[in-house]
Amino acid sequence: MRTLIFAVAGYNLAETGRMLEIARACKGKFEIIFASYGGQYEHFIVEAGFEFKEMEPRLTRQKLDRLRVVLSGETLNTVGYLTKKELLVRVPNEIEFFKEVKPAAVLTGWCLSITVSARAAKVPFVNVLHSTSIQEYYKAGLQTWPDRLYWLEKIFPKEKLDARINKRILEIGFPARAYNKVGKKYGLKKFKNFIELIEGDHTLLADIPEWVNLPVIRDNIHYVGPLPARINAEIPKELQSLPKDRPVIYFAMGSSGKPKLIKEIIEGFKDKPYYVIAPVKNHVAGMDVEIPSNVIVTGFLPAHKVNPMADISVIHGGQNTVMQAILSGTPIVGMGMHPEQEANLEACVRKGFAVRLNKWRDKSADVHYWIDKLLKDDEAKKEVEKFQEQLMKWDGPANAARFLYETYGR
Repeated sequence: MRTLIFAVAGYNLAETGRMLEIARACKGKFEIIFASYGGQYEHFIVEAGFEFKEMEPRLTRQKLDRLRVVLSGETLNTVGYLTKKELLVRVPNEIEFFKEVKPAAVLTGWCLSITVSARAAKVPFVNVLHSTSIQEYYKAGLQTWPDRLYWLEKIFPKEKLDARINKRILEIGFPARAYNKVGKKYGLKKFKNFIELIEGDHTLLADIPEWVNLPVIRDNIHYVGPLPARINAEIPKELQSLPKDRPVIYFAMGSSGKPKLIKEIIEGFKDKPYYVIAPVKNHVAGMDVEIPSNVIVTGFLPAHKVNPMADISVIHGGQNTVMQAILSGTPIVGMGMHPEQEANLEACVRKGFAVRLNKWRDKSADVHYWIDKLLKDDEAKKEVEKFQEQLMKWDGPANAARFLYETYGR
């Protein structure tokens, strides 16, 4: 059998989870090797029984803390994961790894050095993205003005700002500058923008055409369907015995939540007429948080088992979290940490089952207000269930595995 390399950002739960879903579906079709530079979710790969290579140099605690800040949207450059200096070390190491393994293809999401090394080594490169992260999305004018710069909407019409940001993202080369400098050493063409950089020889979209309704996509971009993580973990007993006399809110912030905001939202749940399941323990570790009696704060939870217990999902807008909320049939109160998450939430707003708040302007009280509104919104519930039915027709892992085998397995 031929070999696939799954190069994952092991500090990103969503990416680690969706790559595991694809890899499981590829068993028997390929030999599988995972590779990662570090992160708290690497253990899921090892526990799943896959061959795993610890890439060097390992991410330091300082670097992991910095990545958490970037993931939380607290930097102006929300895609600034790697410097030229880091790429100059990683890329030749990865090329040597590819020479040793001779993979049929390498898959990644946000292990971004792969965008250079795979091309330099002439190894087929497949990225797993979503409809809000490809050039067609911006060409269709669907990206909205970044929440961080909301104050400019008081000066300029929002329609003009939205048009400007879509045009600008496809023009600005700065986010790809370090990759272009290193890529030049290997004779790679210059990437005009960051989106062009991350799109692979083939790009798999972890959603379906109806989510964003793009008018047309290129031949090397393929819808496969949702890829939410189905990591087999136990549900705590306190959740299994949760009373059914009140609505349930699922409050999850993935890998990118802003701790101070999470603290405020948790404390604002006090005396609310519903129960809250909040797998945000890692985000508030070390903080002085007053946890109300109706809130259960936990560590990692298997969202595919727990989210369906809820009536409303309060989430950050990561792709996997959004898809899991829809598959669970729950309307969404969303607060994106950075523009990509804002785009995912906006797609849900357009479909009529979500509210998108601005973390730079709105307060925890706004979150609680919209929870109350959505709990009484029968139309939002109907719309999310309608789209839930469409999503459930797609087997994302099986579709991805089928594409990979037909393209690289023979």
